[in-house]
Formats: sequence, structure tokens, C-alpha cells
Amino acid sequence: MRAIPHNKTRLFMTRKQLIYRTALPSVNSSKQITIEFTAYITLSHSTTPLQFLVKILGTVVLTTSTSTMSSTTTTTPMTFYDIALAPPAQKSACSPNPWKIRFALNFKNTPYKTTWVPLPDVSAVRSALNIPASRTFADGSPYHTLPILSDPATGRIVGDSFEIATYLQEQYPSSGAGDLFPVQELEFVFGRDLGLYAPVAEVQVSEGLAAAYVKFNTHVDSLFSAHMRLMVHGFPFDPAVAEECKATFSKRIGVPWDSLAVNGDEREQLLKAFEETLGGLAKLYTRDPSGPFLMGSKASYADFIVGGWLRMSRIMLPGEEWEALKGWHNGVFGRLDEALEVFAQMD
Repeated sequence: MRAIPHNKTRLFMTRKQLIYRTALPSVNSSKQITIEFTAYITLSHSTTPLQFLVKILGTVVLTTSTSTMSSTTTTTPMTFYDIALAPPAQKSACSPNPWKIRFALNFKNTPYKTTWVPLPDVSAVRSALNIPASRTFADGSPYHTLPILSDPATGRIVGDSFEIATYLQEQYPSSGAGDLFPVQELEFVFGRDLGLYAPVAEVQVSEGLAAAYVKFNTHVDSLFSAHMRLMVHGFPFDPAVAEECKATFSKRIGVPWDSLAVNGDEREQLLKAFEETLGGLAKLYTRDPSGPFLMGSKASYADFIVGGWLRMSRIMLPGEEWEALKGWHNGVFGRLDEALEVFAQMD
């Protein structure tokens, strides 16, 4: 019997999940068997690293696959890691980068299962999967976030939203609705500095078609991040860990949680600035009058970049402000948000 190399096995535990992942070598060295097991658990307060109580609460998922590393199709579901906020997680999901990839996975029609990770456990999950932080805070400390995508057909684990999108396109170029990165003009620049409360991902792509999408992603992320004060107090934290999340967030940015609130005239001014700034982005959506996407009736990853932030705005803005945003600039963002429903399915 051949021993399983330790560096190909992952076992980690969060406060709600036990996740086991291993890649087994087969007799044919060009193939592998990947097993991923997820169980939902509760832990006693006296739990130690070597002694813990596990109670199965939901369905156990066990998936196996045998595939060549050069495969361009997949039948075994990928594992998509998203942030679990207030239960039920499917209703409160509003993190923009996971939404970008959910849209892309559904666009590509690739089978996947979602593993919901409580916000305080994201760092532990990335560390257990040996995925370093994709960005850092201003003080140099790592900023751990999701999504992560694990593909059993290739053994790849990818931990940055843009890199996941390019991986899907390269590995499954003709799947689903086709090309995530069609050629198009994406000239949008956000140049105002209103303060970013979370660092923007820094993807290193200097040339080629992907470079235009990277630039677009960076500027759209910066635009919405600069106006996060309008939304941050609408964050749908899981009540069980809400205070912990607020304290961690405040410590990272050096601003007390209560000080992040914006009201009265200051809020009106920031809303007006948000509307005006979105005007430059809205102009791109008027080039093809057949809409609702940048390329008319054809969606692309650029639409998913904007759509991910619209999902956050939908959940975190007060209702009347979300309704107003949908109507700004002749309703281009409301139409886009509605059109993206076709790619918004959850497993």
C-alpha cells in the first residue's frame, strides 16, 4: 500500500464546519483522485485542538473524481468558498468578489458546490488550503478574504477572484455561454481619493486582453470601495459573531465602528458624489443601446465585476437609496442588476 503524501492532504475545522480534502495518486501517474468531505458541526466551549465534539447538523458532501490534469471538462462539482453572513447565508450573501465568481461559474455552466465560511474563519480556511492572502492592509498585515475555488478535475486551488475567472476561461474556454473576456473597450478611470476601507486586489497582468479587464476591475473596485461608508453599517453580520467582526474591521482600518456611520447632510453629499462618479461608468453602458450589458445582449466578466458590487449595494444600502441607485443615469444599473439574475443561481 502506497502512503499518501502529507502535503496533499488538507484537514481543517472552523466553528461550523469540518473540511477534509486529499489528492490520492492512482496507478496511472497522469491521473489523480480528489476527495473532498464537508460536514457541518457544532463544538463544545471546552473544545481543545485534540479533543472536540462533532455533531452532524446537515448533509455530508463527499465527491470523488478521476481525471487527467489536461482535462478541459468537468463532471465532478468544484468547491466554491463564499463568506457566510447572517443566516440563511444564501439570502444575505453580498460580498462582491464571491458574487463576481458565482456569476462566472453560472455563465460557464460549470458544476459547483458552495462551502459557506463564517467571516472570522476565513483566515484559517485560506491557511489550511495553503492559499496566501491576495492583498494587504496599509499596515502590511494580510487581508484574508474569499472567494476560493477548488477544482477536483485538475487539483487546482485558486484564491483570488480575477485569477479564478481567468482560470475558468483558460481551463474551460468553450463551456457554457463561452468567452468571459471578449474584446471590448473598457476605458473607465476612477481618480478620486475618498479613502478605501478595504484594500483593492492587486493582480499582476501587464499585457494582453486580460490587462484591460484587470484595470477595469481595479477602478470599479476603487469606486465602490471609496463610497463604502454609505453601506458599511448595513453589513448583514451573523449575530453570533457580529461584535467580533466589527472589532476586527475597526482595528484593521484604525477607525471605531460607530465613527463609520454617515448621516444627515454628510450622507446626502456622499450619495450625490456616488451618483456623479457612477456617471462615468454608466456611459459605457450607453454605447450599445440593445443593452443591458456592456456588449448589448452579451454578458462578460466586466458586467460581473460591476454586478458583484451591485449585489452588495442591494443588501447593504437602505432600501430607498438602493431604489434610487437603480434609477440613476436612466436606470442602467437597475437593468444590469435585473439582467444578471440569470447568472445568480445558488446551489
